[in-house]
Parts: sequence; structure tokens; C-alpha cells
Amino acid sequence: MSEVHYATVFFSGRVQGVGFRYSTLQVAKEFEVSGCVQNLPDGRVQLEAEGRATEVRDFIVAVQVRMEGYIRKVEQTETQRAAKFQGFSIR
Repeated sequence: MSEVHYATVFFSGRVQGVGFRYSTLQVAKEFEVSGCVQNLPDGRVQLEAEGRATEVRDFIVAVQVRMEGYIRKVEQTETQRAAKFQGFSIR
């Protein structure tokens, strides 16, 4: 199996209860990415995305632009790994 670019992003701010996950799902449809988005118990939202590096990075930027009024802090890590996701989902 070939390696894909993988990113994990944690969004802090007023990111729960504002349609963040649904908006992220809609943005994902505009890019060739797989992954998931979920609320965390500590109030953050976690986004996992994989695909071609440019697609993943452009997708994350698009999410930040769409939801910029709600995001206070972004923590992001990136690596290469074998693909684990099929499609994009809300958890």
C-alpha cells in the first residue's frame, strides 16, 4: 500500500455547537481527502485528513477560512503513513 500525507489538527475556541463538524464535512467534498472530524471532551475539535500533501494542506486552510470566526488556536502535525480512511466522516 502506498504512503499518503496525513495530518492531525486540533482546533480550539468556540468550535463545538456551531456546525464546525458539518461545515468541515462540506469542505471535504471539495477536496480529494479522506478522514474524519470529531468533538473532543475538552471542547476542542480534532480533524484527521489524509491524501496528497497539497490536497490535505489546502483542505485544512479552507476549513480555517470557513470557520475563522470560531477558531482561536490551531495545533497541527503532519506525517506520511499508509492510508487508513475511506471517505470523510463525522464521528
